[in-house]
Amino acid sequence: MEELVNADFTRRVVIATDTLLWIPSPQAGIERRLLDRIGGEVARATSLVRYAPDSAFPAHEHGLGEEFLVLDGVFSDEHGDYGVGTYVRNPPKSRHTPRTAPGCTILVKLRQMQPTETMRVVIDTSKAVWKPADPNRPVRLQLFVAPDTGESVTLERIPPGTHLTEADQPGGEEIFVLSGELRDRYGSYGAGTWIRNPAGARTGFGSEGGATYWAKRGHLRPMS
Repeated sequence: MEELVNADFTRRVVIATDTLLWIPSPQAGIERRLLDRIGGEVARATSLVRYAPDSAFPAHEHGLGEEFLVLDGVFSDEHGDYGVGTYVRNPPKSRHTPRTAPGCTILVKLRQMQPTETMRVVIDTSKAVWKPADPNRPVRLQLFVAPDTGESVTLERIPPGTHLTEADQPGGEEIFVLSGELRDRYGSYGAGTWIRNPAGARTGFGSEGGATYWAKRGHLRPMS
């Protein structure tokens, strides 16, 4: 049965994810907070997924890819162990068997890649070098970019007291606040807030005390 959660990608969505209930998945010890979803158990989805200590998920293939950011704990599979701040991008047709010893929480996006994507990406952002800020831009760590589609994934930091110039987002934008507080003309957003701005939006953030956030842009062009 198809499930629709925030499935209208022309609408702006803001969710303080800490207010959402954890929903049990079919696999014991694994729970989800649904941010957007189109489909059944196999779905185009954006979620927070929480693994209990010593939990595991059966081996499976990601037909249209998977990307995730480890928010806490340690996520593991047969390819390695991924601590807090690790960004992983598993391309279409990749296969793995997830597990965790201490437990973990990840921000994960499923079935949202181009079928032609083949490169696996693993970045430990705690050890990576951030690009210095340009005027009116945040400090930035590039995680992924696809010049052919315009998709870009970054971690960004806004220093205290910074207010960024508004910019057009022709391909849309998603933000997940990791720490601090972001502000824009609509309001303020604390850690754990997920924002989806549709294609054609114009956005500009600021922060009085500083903020760090994950950002994905250029991927929300109108769906056929």
